[in-house]
Amino acid sequence: MSPSTTETDETRIKRFLAIASHDLQSPLRHIAMYAEILIDEIGDSIDAEHLEYLNTILAKTQAAQELTKGLISFASGAPRLVISDVDTKLLVTQIWAELRFEVDAPKATIETGDLPGIRTDAGILGLVLKNVMANGLMHRTDADEACRLTIEADVDATHWTIHISDNGPGIAPEHQESVFTAFWSLLPEGAAKRPGLGLAAARELVTALGGTISLTSPAETGSRFTIRLPV
Repeated sequence: MSPSTTETDETRIKRFLAIASHDLQSPLRHIAMYAEILIDEIGDSIDAEHLEYLNTILAKTQAAQELTKGLISFASGAPRLVISDVDTKLLVTQIWAELRFEVDAPKATIETGDLPGIRTDAGILGLVLKNVMANGLMHRTDADEACRLTIEADVDATHWTIHISDNGPGIAPEHQESVFTAFWSLLPEGAAKRPGLGLAAARELVTALGGTISLTSPAETGSRFTIRLPV
């Protein structure tokens, strides 16, 4: 891949993120506003379960607002990172719960090892993990096969390392760098086309966190993504 191509891909990714994040600001603001109005006006008259639903809508919307603000600043070339202690296991659990509704993979399972706490930007890391995990769910050997994700992590004196493995078809060595190229996709014949931005955006976001992401396929089937973030 030539430097000019890489520069063009980065520009296209950042322009896409900037436009999408900016356009999401208004609907997210209105969702949060109406959720707050409902909580104020009917919070005392509804049961605890439905009040929890409204509070969850508000919390998720506010989190999405913060994430889109971060993406806009990232796309402008000046990332606004909010560094905090991140419970990696809890973050993975929340992402998995969301993906089960978004990706048609009802038989999918996940296994997690001992995931250590990390100090980083929770919203950006969450988006990276979600893109990589979704990639594993969407790329299966066949539609009837039960997808299996395995997430492990370790830490040493200089880096946190997160490994995300799947049991999909795997990627040939000559294509393992191309998967991080914007709008590139290696699909089996007859498969639905996808935007091809998830992994490309994930690499840009990991870079903003000061880390790296790479792909290896150690077996005939399956891929293993490795994310390294500085301690």
